[in-house]
Amino acid sequence: MFQLKKVKNFIFLDSSQKVLLLEAYYYLALARFMKARPFTKLAPILGKNMEETSTKVNFADREMLWRISDAILIMSGYTFWESKCLVKAIAGMKMLKRRKIESTLYLGTAKDDDGKLIAHAWLRSGPFYITGKEEMKRFTVVGKFAQNEFGITKRRSHE
Repeated sequence: MFQLKKVKNFIFLDSSQKVLLLEAYYYLALARFMKARPFTKLAPILGKNMEETSTKVNFADREMLWRISDAILIMSGYTFWESKCLVKAIAGMKMLKRRKIESTLYLGTAKDDDGKLIAHAWLRSGPFYITGKEEMKRFTVVGKFAQNEFGITKRRSHE
């Protein structure tokens, strides 16, 4: 009965929301496949190593950033594969790149309560965190990748 209600809710969404959710599911699958590759092969795809994009607000992109963030969060709960922080961050990066919106993917490490090394990934575009915001403050940034080369004239940002 619970699944039927979810299907019914999906059917009543507007077409742009449906497309965005299906796109998020696709990019989560692609990101999971990419994550399975050795990191030396994955890193060049993520963007410019140890660089960041601007933190200025681009008001034209704000609604799309929120919609992408929500779509990734929702659809990551429906994948039959692991869709944790790095998979979500890569999926978000790909969705933003498709729209020519710049982003920075961060990798961080910390120690858990038992002293074991743990890792986390999160994605930022402008001042907005698309994925991984909840946990990021616990982690020390050890890598960052800027995605801002689209072969177009950059949009104007506003402070």
